Amino acid sequence: MTPTTPASVPDTAVLLVNLGTPDAPTAPAVRRYLAEFLHDHRVVALSRWLWCPILHFIILPLRGPKVAKKYAQIWMEGGSPLAVHTRDLAAAMQDRLPGLRVAWAMRYGNPSMAATVAALRADGVRRIVLLPLYPQYSTTTTASVTDVAERLAREAGDALRIDTIVDYHLDPAWIAAVADSIREHWAQHGRGERLLFSFHGIPQRLVDAGDPYRTQSQASVDAIVAALADVPGFEPAQAMLTFQSRFGREPWLQPYTDKTLEALAAQGLKRIDIVCPGFAVDCLETLEEITVENDALFRAAGGDALRYIPCLNAAPAHADALAALARRRVEENR
Repeated sequence: MTPTTPASVPDTAVLLVNLGTPDAPTAPAVRRYLAEFLHDHRVVALSRWLWCPILHFIILPLRGPKVAKKYAQIWMEGGSPLAVHTRDLAAAMQDRLPGLRVAWAMRYGNPSMAATVAALRADGVRRIVLLPLYPQYSTTTTASVTDVAERLAREAGDALRIDTIVDYHLDPAWIAAVADSIREHWAQHGRGERLLFSFHGIPQRLVDAGDPYRTQSQASVDAIVAALADVPGFEPAQAMLTFQSRFGREPWLQPYTDKTLEALAAQGLKRIDIVCPGFAVDCLETLEEITVENDALFRAAGGDALRYIPCLNAAPAHADALAALARRRVEENR
């Protein structure tokens, strides 16, 4: 755990939780991380007797070295971009929440939720406001975090209370922060012919079973587009919602980002702006999948420039929005 500790130690903490990352851009580290991630029944619902042999004898040996090479392309001096930006966001929020502790953890990998919560409890924390860094709720992400949180709360009994902020996909300050980041990008680089909102995909069957992720993703896009209404020449029809990072053969949420980019290039469009507001901070899926893989795909199909608008990361507006969100939850449930 790497919380930023105020001078006094309060009994309430805000805990940011992100998905997770390997400890190093190496095949063994990636295999360890993927093994934990893909063992979660929220991520892969197949029976364990069927899934585990496939995972350990086919997927991990094949994907480990390939994914490690991708991480090596984006690795930062301080570690994985996901970890670096999550840590920096926690530090920025701590500056805005002097009466609270702010810590960060990962659902998979390090620092783990269990170790972080244990350290907070050892420091006298008795209440945690849990903020999964997923603006839109999904059973594959937020619910997996709450699974662990509920287990840790049960184990602690009356000694620990955990309040979870399950989504913030329409939080006005967050919407404004994303919209402002797009405006700033356009002010510096001009505006492309389309604005793609690319979200991480999930299997279509989960949405069919009631997962609200697609509905919330669309609601976020609609709100951000509405906030951009004052941009001269921008029309809502220029914005498109797409989904990336599909895995396996079953249908995932569509339209797919990569197929959409190929289709737009085939239509003669040359400059596309792309933003990923389902990700709180930049990570492998944005820095490698979007800016390397999808950029190459778009250019190969005839496009000139796929222009990525970075995640909010530890930007002041992002830290302001999430700190205000956490502060409200603390005050609502005193």
